[in-house]
Amino acid sequence: MRIARSNLLVPEVREVMDIRQASDYLGISPDTLYKYASEGFVPAFKLGNRWRFKRSRLDEWMDRQSEIQSGAVDVQPEQKKPPKAAGD
Repeated sequence: MRIARSNLLVPEVREVMDIRQASDYLGISPDTLYKYASEGFVPAFKLGNRWRFKRSRLDEWMDRQSEIQSGAVDVQPEQKKPPKAAGD
């Protein structure tokens, strides 16, 4: 017997994602991702006035972040989590 996958159960992960898709992919809120993109903490680019995220770049970034946290590489200042802004 063959089991069909429903698109409702398995969201499609595209190579280029908008902020909502990328925040779902990363498991963080869209507001947090918007802040991280604006501060240059996560790899992103603007298409018009909208942030876009390449899945492959996010995967590479997550790999680097996990290596940093495991102590496998030296932390560079630009790789640290951005400081909280006043009023956050």
